[in-house]
Amino acid sequence: MIRFVVVDWGTSSFRLWAMAADGSVLAERKSGQGMSTLDPSSFAPVLNRHLHALSIPPEVPVLICGMAGARTGWREVAYLDLPLRLDTVPEAAVQVGEERDIRILPGAAQRSADAPDVMRGEETMLLGAVRRYGARGVVCMPGTHSKWATLQDGVLTRFETYMTGEVFNLFRQHSTLADFLSGTDFDETAFAAGLDAGLQQPAAVMSKVFGLRAGPLLGLVSENIIPSRLSGLLIGLEIAGAKASAGTDVTLIASGPLADRYHRALTLAGLNPRLIDADDAVRAGLAHFAAAIWKIPHPMETAK
Repeated sequence: MIRFVVVDWGTSSFRLWAMAADGSVLAERKSGQGMSTLDPSSFAPVLNRHLHALSIPPEVPVLICGMAGARTGWREVAYLDLPLRLDTVPEAAVQVGEERDIRILPGAAQRSADAPDVMRGEETMLLGAVRRYGARGVVCMPGTHSKWATLQDGVLTRFETYMTGEVFNLFRQHSTLADFLSGTDFDETAFAAGLDAGLQQPAAVMSKVFGLRAGPLLGLVSENIIPSRLSGLLIGLEIAGAKASAGTDVTLIASGPLADRYHRALTLAGLNPRLIDADDAVRAGLAHFAAAIWKIPHPMETAK
């Protein structure tokens, strides 16, 4: 029986899971209806359509993390300041809607004049990684805005954001490289070359990026490899910036192609990545928070 529904509502994606009381997934829905495609009045109708598609009864509550709580989302939910004990996050959830119990979780804020930063959704993913896998130390969460976080005994003590995914998309859509970035095939050799350049010569990355345009124009390289080499350059630049404070062991929370690319990149950078599936981590975090809010016996959580 469906006990609650959880949603990870990101900038570019929507992921919903209907769950039993023990945290097992009974049904799911995924789409590209992220915050960037919606206005505030659209969130409720989009959610209702997905709930209707799964015939979710009105008495089943819904818990949402991510950009639905942003200033331009469904309803702004204030950030919680660092240091943040992750298991206290649901205490600040905000209820929305009238016909169903729907709550949106807050994000986290680093209010530092020299390193201001914010996150929404990743705090839930981190809690899931802590509760289910015993995550601690430095954690890398790649995405549109990659997050590097530090955990100590279930407390988020600091984090920093790298706009790697967004910058890649900006190059693909609005730069002089756009004509060379339409392909989707992955070239491992080109990626490795770009990654090495980003890691070893971070100060020269912008020059290397322009070389990606010059190379095909001069007939020196195939334009088919440009997306993979640019991806390597930008990920290498990110890791070069984060590596100084990362130590040796890094927990990587990722899924899909990004998991493979970042695992390879972190390994080549001399780090020791431990991979946790991002979907599994965010579901575990949402299930734990839902259990806390609606007084459900906690879903099984096993440190692996």
